[in-house]
Amino acid sequence: MPLAAGRPYLAIPGPSVMPDPVLQAMHIPSPNIYEGEIDEVMHSILPDLKKVARTEYHAAMYIANGHGAWEAALANIVRPGDKLLVAVTGRFGHGWADMAEGLGAEVERIDFGLKSIIDPAQVEEALRADKDQKIRAVLFSHVDTSTSLRNDPRPLRKALDAAGHPALLMADCIASMGCDRFEMDEWGVDIAVTGSQKGLMVPPGLSFIFFNDKAKAVGSQTPGVSHYWSWAERHAPQWPYQFFGGTSATHHVFGLRKALDMIHAEGMENIWHRHARLAEAIWTACEAWGQGGPMTLNVADRANRSHAVTALGLGPGNGQRLRDWTEQNAGVVLGIGLGMAERGDPKGDGFFRLGHMGHVNAHMILGLLGVIEAGMRALDIPFGDGALAAAAEVVSKG
Repeated sequence: MPLAAGRPYLAIPGPSVMPDPVLQAMHIPSPNIYEGEIDEVMHSILPDLKKVARTEYHAAMYIANGHGAWEAALANIVRPGDKLLVAVTGRFGHGWADMAEGLGAEVERIDFGLKSIIDPAQVEEALRADKDQKIRAVLFSHVDTSTSLRNDPRPLRKALDAAGHPALLMADCIASMGCDRFEMDEWGVDIAVTGSQKGLMVPPGLSFIFFNDKAKAVGSQTPGVSHYWSWAERHAPQWPYQFFGGTSATHHVFGLRKALDMIHAEGMENIWHRHARLAEAIWTACEAWGQGGPMTLNVADRANRSHAVTALGLGPGNGQRLRDWTEQNAGVVLGIGLGMAERGDPKGDGFFRLGHMGHVNAHMILGLLGVIEAGMRALDIPFGDGALAAAAEVVSKG
């Protein structure tokens, strides 16, 4: 008989598990959108968001998902005919590039496949080849949610500097912010985008752009930015109505305020450590299972893996079978595979992903791993021994 009754566990790579205090903060009557408590809360949010991104510069908020953040960032710096360089390491790099092309930009893509991080030497070569320095920005995913690849921004900044190129460095941090270490100012990133529904632990619906003075200057020289997407007023608003270019996302705002309180009470260094340790426990278990069965991690080198999401292969059909079993029998929802056609699996049913981002702790991850092993046992999918004990050993290190 199923053992799924009780609170379900959404172990997909976003939306992440919502903390009860966040949900409780949102469970209020609609507030006045022009003055009162909303004004105080709104003005407290941007400084605390910037602490998460590790920037002293500017932030703007939008009522949108991550795709909206992509478009907002592009809209402020790119006009039709401008050239962009996109370093692609999975589905979402192509998505950002497609959006730029839809806005009329000329896009040059360097596709590093589904298992390899960005090679900065190739980026530098492309920048040096741009003799007239027409490339306006270099776009990349800090973490690609489909492949679980994690790219270090620092070598890309070095590539730009070595080529003597003025292009902006733009990072998609939708899956990584608040999970993987990210130091925007120290690492030389000019623009970073993220959403509310992953490491920030708020339901989907808000997106954020962080940008430095260099990016702001480029934006000020970019004509024709629509009033809604323009960051000009949003990064230094005088009253609540300006934060979102109109009516505020009131209940999300109160949820975000509580989430930021939780984040800063724990501390960014502690949050990064927690995510790294829990990711290590997952990797250790998956590597052990793979010693005696078909399970494989998409990213071979631990140094290149996200601490927020893990992409896995389990053999044709087995990914979907496992996902069905864990949800129906144990109340655990695993993430679907994305970009599977490119891996020779048109249905994508041989792959799945684990989200371990935001409001997660040791007992949740150990429980998740236990359910996965129970599912493989029930489905007669072979696996290596000792995975759960090995994961527990990792957790015991604290």
